[in-house]
Amino acid sequence: MAIEIERKFRVDGEQWREQAHASRRFEQGYLCGDGPASVRVRIEDDQANLNIKAAVVGTSRAEYEYAIPVAEAREMLATMCVAAPVIKTRHWVVHAGHTWEIDVFEGANAPLIVAEIELDDVDETFERPLWLGREVSDDRRYYNHALAFSPYADWADQA
Repeated sequence: MAIEIERKFRVDGEQWREQAHASRRFEQGYLCGDGPASVRVRIEDDQANLNIKAAVVGTSRAEYEYAIPVAEAREMLATMCVAAPVIKTRHWVVHAGHTWEIDVFEGANAPLIVAEIELDDVDETFERPLWLGREVSDDRRYYNHALAFSPYADWADQA
């Protein structure tokens, strides 16, 4: 079984932008709402994937991903999703030997910016960049699946 170990954080400020070395635009939609897994179709520039993740909150969960034709992904996004797609641009930043993925959300999830770091071990240590805000790994609202159904713009506190 594939296990993803990931921590999520809010981003404070714009200093990370000068360190970004690559970017890709993502559009992703979910094929089911509730259940033991999230099933999503995602287009990343000119590639597409079907992704299945255990529907648990925290730093570690099962994840599977399979390449699919872009035309089929576009059709699924247009006809099969149970919520509006989540659109974002992902930027990659290397800091102190770790690669950070920084997602800048569009549409109903703007101006939310979230940084993620994938780790090899749940207890792995890492250096926090100055632009890193509070950790939100255990806050379900910050997961893309939740953002599809309850966009950031609808949050009362936007914290």
